[in-house]
Amino acid sequence: MRTIENESFDEERALYNSNGIELINCNVDGPADGESALKESSDIIVRSSRFNLRYPFWHDSNLVIEDSEMTEFCRAAIWYSKDVVIKDTRMNGIKALRECENIDISGCNIVSPEFGWFVDDIRMKDSFAESEYFMMRSTRLNFNNVSMKGKYSFQYIEDSVFTDCNFDTKDAFWHAKNITVKDSVVKGEYLAWYCENVTFDHCQIIGTQPLCYCKNLKLIDCTMTECDLSFEKSEVDATVLSNVDSIKNPKSGVINAYGVGEIIMDDSYAKGVVNII
Repeated sequence: MRTIENESFDEERALYNSNGIELINCNVDGPADGESALKESSDIIVRSSRFNLRYPFWHDSNLVIEDSEMTEFCRAAIWYSKDVVIKDTRMNGIKALRECENIDISGCNIVSPEFGWFVDDIRMKDSFAESEYFMMRSTRLNFNNVSMKGKYSFQYIEDSVFTDCNFDTKDAFWHAKNITVKDSVVKGEYLAWYCENVTFDHCQIIGTQPLCYCKNLKLIDCTMTECDLSFEKSEVDATVLSNVDSIKNPKSGVINAYGVGEIIMDDSYAKGVVNII
């Protein structure tokens, strides 16, 4: 492993096709304004470095990034890469991660619209993200202690688990399949419409018109706050340990709740049963 320390790079493809290098306290920035600094590289370690130019990590493998920064000008930083570990790093450029596989993220701060599209097998923990269309069409996500703020997150994702998370995001989990959310807070409008095989286990759900048009939806000992017009046209099995503002036309299944402000059953095809515990 060759070590490069305290240097700056601003040329186009400055370290293209590198193999077995460690960057320490380096700066990818400068007047040449070059792109793709480490494109097509492998076995790369980056520590305490700053990236202020576009597309630095495309088609890379066996990449470790620690205690570093990708600025708002570091657009589309990590694409088409695999076997990546990112620790204690700020990712602030748009579309920072896309079409990658086998990704570990921990202790990171992410401010990146359209982050994480088409990613497979990503583990994220102890991190914060602010984004729009966060993780769209990604698979095999495993998140633990992640806070997220934004809009339109987790749409079309599949085969994923979220534990001890806090999400403040409207239109989350639309068209999601095979998802479990445990011990988490999910706040936002129109939660999880058109989802399939989704379970909320001991979660706090907050916001208007949640959980409509769902298939095989399960709620296990959840609470619901400010949730009106809930469960419309959904196939649902739910136990809610709180009052629900209103429930409208559940398609099938059983909803057990501590109380319901209003039950609306004005559709002849709505066969769901609502029980007051």
